[in-house]
Amino acid sequence: MRKILIMTTALAGFGLAASAQEVVVMSWGGAYTKSQVEAYGKPFTAKTGIKVTFVDADNPATPIKAQVEAGNVTVDVADVEFSDAVRLCDEGLLEEIDPSMLPPAPDGTPAEQDFLPGAINDCAVANIVWSTAVAYNTKLVNGTPSTIADFFDLKKFPGKRGLRKSAKATLEMALMADGVPASKVYDVMQTPEGIDRAFAKLDTIKDSIVWWEAGAQPPQLLADGEVVMSTAYNGRIFNAAVAEGQPFKILWDGQILDFDLFVVPKNAPHKDDAMKFIAFATDTQRLADQAKWISYGPARKSSTALIGKYVDGKTDMAPHMPTSPEAMKNALTNNFEFWADRDTELNERFNAWLSS
Repeated sequence: MRKILIMTTALAGFGLAASAQEVVVMSWGGAYTKSQVEAYGKPFTAKTGIKVTFVDADNPATPIKAQVEAGNVTVDVADVEFSDAVRLCDEGLLEEIDPSMLPPAPDGTPAEQDFLPGAINDCAVANIVWSTAVAYNTKLVNGTPSTIADFFDLKKFPGKRGLRKSAKATLEMALMADGVPASKVYDVMQTPEGIDRAFAKLDTIKDSIVWWEAGAQPPQLLADGEVVMSTAYNGRIFNAAVAEGQPFKILWDGQILDFDLFVVPKNAPHKDDAMKFIAFATDTQRLADQAKWISYGPARKSSTALIGKYVDGKTDMAPHMPTSPEAMKNALTNNFEFWADRDTELNERFNAWLSS
């Protein structure tokens, strides 16, 4: 009888511990987080019994850094941009991730060969390829903008412009609009003269810029008519146009491709479960499932063939991906190393320019 009692007590204790399991994931909000909840969070909980709670931030890298440095980490997994992942890893603020824990492709190809080049870092694993692109409200623009230079042409396409309040992507687009080929942008940005040139181009529209910081803002600015064109995350514009019926179109010319990656903050309260979540969320099927909800490309090669229709059951997702042939005609891939090294310096100059 005593043995039975001990066993019953032990099982009850195990059940209590299991029910207390939770992974807190910090992401960017909106349609993007919705896609992660549906494709990753709910299936992970169904499979493991581990609760997944999503919290939002304008840029998760900022609170993650603050939490780790304050010794008060409340987040287990964060979704961050590549340059932030590299920087936070270099600063010792992230847990290292063993790539051998990642599941292989369905045909047995090891994960490290199946992920796109650069998608696995010492402390991070990519889940999506996304882009910063120009979007416009077709009801507010006369004609059809076709190049990144049109975004800066206030005479041909009058009206306010939306731009992210950040040096990254903004400087690159300014240079491409000024005639620098995508393949030469970072060569030019390595020089003081190149940075001067980017800011000079921004000067030409400075008085017409409405600055945004959160991904939900550009679609709202376009819908409200506060701007006629805006840089935006491509998935946000897709969601506004397809799911909400907004008269928005994306101008792919000059888009800037980037990865978003999962990281685990140093001393995350549920580190082991966080690693399980990342391994699950970045398998072939889960990344393909995520693409049903928003137009961000999966970071694994084996997921591409599994991309089907949007959740409406009628919209083919492939043409809306930033990696589609049309979108890639004049695309720039973000130079992660450049921004990991120069982010602080260039944002200081950017902020000084803003206040001048």
